[in-house]
Amino acid sequence: MRKGFLTTLMLLSAAVMTWAADLQLLSPDKKLAVTVHAGNDRLTWEVTHDGTQVLTPSEIGLNGPLLGMRLRRNADGITASNARVAVEFRADNDAAAYRIQVKSKRQVAISSETAEFNFAGDYPAFIPYVNDNRSGERWCFSFESYYDEQPLSKMFADSLAINPLAVRLPQGKLAVVLDASAVDYPGMFLLKNGSHGLKAAFAPIPTAETIGGHARLNLIPTARSGNIASVSAATIMPWRIVAVTTHDSQLLSSDIAQRYGPKCRIADTSWIRPGKVAWDWWNNTNITGVDFRAGMNTKTYQHFIDFAHDNGLEYIIIDEGWSSDESLTEEMNPDIDLNVLLPYARERGVAIILWSSWRNCIKDMERDFKHYADMGVAGFKVDFFDRDDQPLMQSAWNIADCAARHHLVLDYHGYRPTGIQFAYPNILNFEGVKGLENSKWEPRTAEGPLHDQPHYDVTIPYLRMLVGPLDYTPGAMLNATRDCFFGNNDHPMSQGTRAHQVAMYTLFHAPLQMLADSPSKYRKEQETTDFIAQVPTVFDEVVALDGQLGEYAVIAKRKGQKWWIAAMTDWTARDIEIDLAPLSPGTYDAEIFCDGVNADREATDYRHSTVTVKAGERLKAHLAPGGGWSAVLTPKATADRH
Repeated sequence: MRKGFLTTLMLLSAAVMTWAADLQLLSPDKKLAVTVHAGNDRLTWEVTHDGTQVLTPSEIGLNGPLLGMRLRRNADGITASNARVAVEFRADNDAAAYRIQVKSKRQVAISSETAEFNFAGDYPAFIPYVNDNRSGERWCFSFESYYDEQPLSKMFADSLAINPLAVRLPQGKLAVVLDASAVDYPGMFLLKNGSHGLKAAFAPIPTAETIGGHARLNLIPTARSGNIASVSAATIMPWRIVAVTTHDSQLLSSDIAQRYGPKCRIADTSWIRPGKVAWDWWNNTNITGVDFRAGMNTKTYQHFIDFAHDNGLEYIIIDEGWSSDESLTEEMNPDIDLNVLLPYARERGVAIILWSSWRNCIKDMERDFKHYADMGVAGFKVDFFDRDDQPLMQSAWNIADCAARHHLVLDYHGYRPTGIQFAYPNILNFEGVKGLENSKWEPRTAEGPLHDQPHYDVTIPYLRMLVGPLDYTPGAMLNATRDCFFGNNDHPMSQGTRAHQVAMYTLFHAPLQMLADSPSKYRKEQETTDFIAQVPTVFDEVVALDGQLGEYAVIAKRKGQKWWIAAMTDWTARDIEIDLAPLSPGTYDAEIFCDGVNADREATDYRHSTVTVKAGERLKAHLAPGGGWSAVLTPKATADRH
């Protein structure tokens, strides 16, 4: 007994000897360094990258300052710990991160979390401010924001921002602040902190709610508690991350969301089917050349099913209006007969996804999901979450789990991905983006559209897409230059060229990808439709080729032996070179869809051609203002066999 006691004492002493007040952690390439300071009054971290100061000392806290923290090294990084919490730090080549673990086995009320991101200078930033709050409630928002580009010192002190948020560092580097793996915890908003810093803010727990928001589709908190969360040792605390790049294009192929995301919770994922969707809402079910009145009725959706079948699309969506506002099974739209549509679709190899508001979805979720799964419905588009406080986050995970048990796929709207898609890959897509729907009501000024959509289109691949797929809903066949564009709800158009829209199908990550326009328009533009229809929605490999945040983006994606390449630009015309170095050696048939010679004047003008190329070559491409370029490259030997 005495010998065992002495051995234990020696081990404890050795462990204590490893504690320190300051420790530095280096990335595998030795360029990114995280330095952790465990002072008497607080815990801070700072980050440098190859001589560039990324973060100056920035505080980490939970329910106030973290006192009495000790530091030690472990196999994965650095851990700071006291009797209440442990903070785990990691340093990758492209990111620094930490997360907090509460040690208590009992529930602990979290009144505040301190997460600072203090930068060394007054750097330019891309800031997605919260706006258009639901019923005026501060924390109720659809997570759709354009980016204000301003120095950190000019941030609006009273305004929340969502993440990811980018800060331009010296030497052309970029820092992006984001969270990941928010499971049983609220999402992270960002506020101005001092002259050139950021600090986290979190929605408090609602204590009372009322029906409200757009068309009374939301549950709006009318009172909130003094706490942001209630957690135990079983709670997975989110990662707080600062990604660092030496070239903007590195973000286009980053796996940072998956790397810091949760593990998959579905044992068998073989039933989950990505694909493309013929969608009704954006085009207002405007179809022509038929002998029935188009609208929300059975014959219209049979027409959508026929279109999906004819073009190899996996799904159609029946959007808002098929059910009542207060139930998914009672007082249904009598003009839509699912007992007719579901077998009609099944015979044609097309599946049906149904729309629901979040508050309607959760009323009797288990019963409703089982009912529609038994009928043969493939999934649900769940809309108007518009919050990410702790109860809402718990609800989003419960919906995903229930849907998975009934083999239903999901599309979340009014929700920003924070890693849930890796735990539940049956969530195929998320909105949380200023997508094509905004063109329906876009205001016009004397200079043109109020918002610069092509500029936004080449910003979101670097930032919003960094955290997960985005349901932008592309595919407009009526395309307009800046001078010609105007918003029209029933006959909408897009800013930028036809080739710009087509490039989105390769460039935007969307395992469930919409064809937003009318089947009638697609049939009249069959050449464009054929090109869109062949683009996969999931790929085996992604390679960033070139780009600049907010200016242009070029990406290559591989599926099997074929490569898809796409480029998009803002309103600035560009001549670029497409690097074919990632391709396996050999000769390829390249089917190219690009801006026509007159696309700067008539945005629908495009050129469709096929050329022979070799791996390692550089293809020259001209992008019109608001333009795009796409190609599918098939190995010559494979092409010859067909």
